Amino acid sequence: MDSTKKQKNEIMEIKEKIKNLPTGPGVYIMKSQRGKIIYVGKASSMRKRVKSHFSSRVSLRRDIFLEQVTDIDCIECETEEQALILEAALIKEQRPKYNIALRDNKSYPYIEITREKFPRVFISRPKQKTANRLFGPYPKTKLLKSALGMIRKIFGYCSCRGNPKEPCLFFHLHLCPAPCAGKVSFSQYRDNIENICKILKGERRKLESTLRRKMEKFAQEAKFEEAAAIRDKLLAIENLYRGKPRDHQIISLKEILHLPHLPLTIEAIDISSLAGSSATGAVVVFKDAAPDRNNYRRYRIKEVKKIDDYAMIGEVTRRRYGRLLREGKKLPDLVIIDGGRGHVQRAKEELATLKAKIPIIGIAKKNEEIWFPFAVKPLVIPPNSPCLHLIQYIRDEAHRFAHAYHSVRRRRKMIENK
Repeated sequence: MDSTKKQKNEIMEIKEKIKNLPTGPGVYIMKSQRGKIIYVGKASSMRKRVKSHFSSRVSLRRDIFLEQVTDIDCIECETEEQALILEAALIKEQRPKYNIALRDNKSYPYIEITREKFPRVFISRPKQKTANRLFGPYPKTKLLKSALGMIRKIFGYCSCRGNPKEPCLFFHLHLCPAPCAGKVSFSQYRDNIENICKILKGERRKLESTLRRKMEKFAQEAKFEEAAAIRDKLLAIENLYRGKPRDHQIISLKEILHLPHLPLTIEAIDISSLAGSSATGAVVVFKDAAPDRNNYRRYRIKEVKKIDDYAMIGEVTRRRYGRLLREGKKLPDLVIIDGGRGHVQRAKEELATLKAKIPIIGIAKKNEEIWFPFAVKPLVIPPNSPCLHLIQYIRDEAHRFAHAYHSVRRRRKMIENK
């Protein structure tokens, strides 16, 4: 196929993709032929915005950029403010080439955080260098104000100029902890500011990890009110970043594992067989990166009479997907096996016998390596990767569910033996 014909085919594929993009708010991700993310944008209507990129030629530089786009993914959001925050986080994480190259000389708004004892947070358009911390630039002031308001509901901050001695209206609205009136300690207020900075720098995982450790510490110390307050903040942060059906973890997973489709439905299999007694298997189901507990399934191992994890994995795989095929139900987009090379190979053999074409991986606990069927070496995903966190979360949930059923079976057996 000559280059001109190939380019025409790629343009046709892009146009077809644009037709199927959602009409609501969200973030769109443009990728090159090698799958590299080259541009991230947000819009109140993704289909309309992406279509405008390709229908109006603005400059030679933009034309060159668009000619490199061969694929487009998207993450739907509940609001445009949510899309703004997610877009900024993705740009910080992925550092797409053309998000920097296409900036012009307009005076865009920034979020500015002062370096005072109790730092203030506000929107500014700095015209000269400042010692304060700056985050941005962002495209629209009105939208930025709204997004910053969402952050302020989680981590209150001061925005007053001068040195007020009395709490302002924001204190009474629970949007400012009033450091001016001594209503909050220096360390507590600093924590709020650092947490805001983590959101603005796209360090969501680091922030969540820090808050979880604090919550667990409070719970161990029986400080349940403090633990509950942090739990509420964690839920609020999750809602801040939550895409409607597609979290950016799912897009990262598709890219890293080279999957043919977005893994919107993921299933995981685990076996629990302490000393070979009352062995059980479990399948957990995740939809849109969230547990779908109504579709979890438990299995009493019937065919394997000795300690053989490979054979048990094979039995559960055969029973689970054989049934889905017989009932004409949709197969998952990805299956995760709690185990290494041998476990995932056995599961793949069962799927091949069933003629079930499902991408499958294993995750080995020792080094958290990802195994593909019949691969010579594992895939090592960086420990701070959002998609590794998702794989681990699903694996751990399968382990928990399998172990819980195994414990129930062992207790029943003990009662029967009495």
